[in-house]
Amino acid sequence: MVQRHTVIIGNGIAGITTARHLRKLSQNRITVISSETPYFFSRTALMYVYMGHMKFEHIKPYEDWFWQKNKIDLLHDYVEAIDIHTKSLTCRQTGTLAYDDLVLATGSKSSFFDWPGQHLKGVQGLFNYQDLQQLEESTPAPGEKDHPAKQAVIVGGGLIGIELAEMLLYRKMEVTMLVREGFFWGNVITENESEIISKHADYHGVRIRLNTEMKEILDDGNGKVSGILTQSGETIPCQVVGITTGVRPNVDFLRGSAIEINRGILADEFLQTNIPDIYAVGDCVELRNPLPGRRAIEPVWYTGRMMGEVLAMTLAGKKSGYRPGPWFNSAKFFDIEYQTYGVVQPIPDDQQKHWFWKKADQNQFITVAWNPQSGDFQGINAFGIRLKHEYFDRVLQLGQHVSQVIGSIEQANFDAEFYRKWPDEVKKTFTGETGIAINYKPKRKSIFSR
Repeated sequence: MVQRHTVIIGNGIAGITTARHLRKLSQNRITVISSETPYFFSRTALMYVYMGHMKFEHIKPYEDWFWQKNKIDLLHDYVEAIDIHTKSLTCRQTGTLAYDDLVLATGSKSSFFDWPGQHLKGVQGLFNYQDLQQLEESTPAPGEKDHPAKQAVIVGGGLIGIELAEMLLYRKMEVTMLVREGFFWGNVITENESEIISKHADYHGVRIRLNTEMKEILDDGNGKVSGILTQSGETIPCQVVGITTGVRPNVDFLRGSAIEINRGILADEFLQTNIPDIYAVGDCVELRNPLPGRRAIEPVWYTGRMMGEVLAMTLAGKKSGYRPGPWFNSAKFFDIEYQTYGVVQPIPDDQQKHWFWKKADQNQFITVAWNPQSGDFQGINAFGIRLKHEYFDRVLQLGQHVSQVIGSIEQANFDAEFYRKWPDEVKKTFTGETGIAINYKPKRKSIFSR
């Protein structure tokens, strides 16, 4: 039997998961190509390297010998072209490399919007290892007092913006964040949630400027940043500008090829592109027919991992579709942990109703969403409270009534030993303010009934 050669472009979580699971399931020859770093690392831990909590070698999940032992070839190179007719790649250093199956796992990159001056030294995003190196060069080392960089402006909010702010504050820089909208991360979280998170960021030293948009990045005369100019004409001095206005699929090198591209690489439920034997996984994918409640492009860690697992089965001859289930995500806003399950719209409409609860004098709060006609639970945002993924995944898939979900909310409490009181407070308050009795008897039997 002829051994198939699977080539994977990209060594992030999606590409590496594909390689690892394919190795378990097949005897394929596997080559992973990356121009970022020779070895896979945990991207979400880059901030801890910058803050001195870890060294870079600590965020590599596998020892360097792991790859050779498991017969996964690593190639530190840059792919310049793909020839779909000869099924080969042109690499900058290696030259021509043939493939039988090609997996595009090229990830995301920071979104820039052609601001004047964005080419200046000190302007950058925060996504890859090279961004971390650039940030080290542009900012003071821990304890350094004479470094010229004292002030930073972050353009855009969201998770990456808060992460970058925390990093810069650790290096004793003054941080101003520009948010174009009327409240922080307004396309994702609700106004109540945004107000609390904004106050929490301010408490930690981040000056959030709402309804403020950058017009231009100013040059100090030597090719470095000296400040930014807002659309209202205000100048804000700074030596570092962090662009955190989101990420977009890293697919520019494919434009003009026969591989169909929209915002991302178009793929079906089997992660197959329009070209036979070429697949796509992770942040670079745009699903042609996303499932209800899911977006066509979802640049988060766990979706890349799940895509890698199912694609490995397909490449090993066990064709499998990508069916991720209800949406979920998690992150941190400084010391406030954030989790979301299902769909909570930033602004409810006639198809969704919200209920907000906050524990007095503490940064513990939730937003519950449900369909006002049927009463079906649609989602929850939780801040400062750890919830069990299994609970919400199951109730969302079963379409349970919101009163049933709240009535059993203690079963979703991850930190039961330390946070025993909030479920009772939530159930008591929810019943009183909504008029929906939590002893509502659903048509379906509870998944937790014995």
